[in-house]
Amino acid sequence: MASVTQTWLHRAIATLESESAACSDTPLRRLALPADWGIDLYFKDESAHPTGSLKHRLARSLVLHALVNGLVDQGATLVEASSGSTAVSEAYFAQMLGLPFVAVMTRTTSPEKIALIEAYGGRCEFTDDPSAIYATAQRIAEESGGHYLDQFTNAERATDWRGNNNIADSIIDQMAGEQHPVPSWVVVGAGTGGTSATIGRYVRYKRLATRVCVVDPEGSAFLDAWTNANAAATGPGSRIEGIGRPRVEPSFVRTVIDRLVRVPDNASIGAMQWCTDALGTPVGASTGTALWGAFGLIDEMRSAGERGSIVVLLCDGGERYADTYYSDQWLADHGFDPVASRHQIEAYVAGAAWPTA
Repeated sequence: MASVTQTWLHRAIATLESESAACSDTPLRRLALPADWGIDLYFKDESAHPTGSLKHRLARSLVLHALVNGLVDQGATLVEASSGSTAVSEAYFAQMLGLPFVAVMTRTTSPEKIALIEAYGGRCEFTDDPSAIYATAQRIAEESGGHYLDQFTNAERATDWRGNNNIADSIIDQMAGEQHPVPSWVVVGAGTGGTSATIGRYVRYKRLATRVCVVDPEGSAFLDAWTNANAAATGPGSRIEGIGRPRVEPSFVRTVIDRLVRVPDNASIGAMQWCTDALGTPVGASTGTALWGAFGLIDEMRSAGERGSIVVLLCDGGERYADTYYSDQWLADHGFDPVASRHQIEAYVAGAAWPTA
């Protein structure tokens, strides 16, 4: 006879499988560019997930990874260190499985994300030091007898990079009917590094010509690590929620990335604003970071006479940032001035040169 623990484990895994089967895939949205450019730009809209972000996929994978490894039992507290979106999705899955959930994050996390975590039954613990979230999460897990999900270590190993409807598999499948079905580039920001690792491994495994560009905001440690192979690289941290880290995370796999580009914070927000108008739906600032990087790649392709397609990850919707990135007063209070960057995109699409610096 199966033990109570095994019975609960089987039921928990079946619940996650049912949730996955019930979720339709996220859409691929095309943004019109001047036809004579010969370049098609797409957004993989991960905001369409039930919890509203790319991290829905990761959270499901992390919880499933913990379950099949025998690390979570009935009633165990799940704990995560997060800048917000991963914790929102993990709180959703924890509630689904009837497990307590605690998110450890900095006090600068958007109020909208905090409210979503609490709406799913999670509890938030705050730190003033971004580098303290890891140890705090580990301590809470140990004191509660629970499990630290540790997205920054486990992201690249919890997802099946060979397929199984991961994000790379989904993008390539959806692109099959397009004019340029194999993207020249996929552009993504790195938080844990798990998504760029999954995409980078997948395109190599499938022997595709697609290249992976990671965009890195100001203050993040990833660019120095990618450029200098310095695994100890550190930075002050990012002001663009969800991407960029003050340290090089264990899930960041530098060898599967073809390009890493630093994007100024004002450019991230200016591109976010332009994208919101162009797509007709609000997007988060990390999507703006990726879009700015994509325009640089588009300009390179145009200069080389190349035609093709580029896919940008739309990580989450702008509704989560109504009181931050979408507040003129908040932007001014925090020293952001995105107007010039937004105008640069408008001018470029109208025929001006792309800024080289």
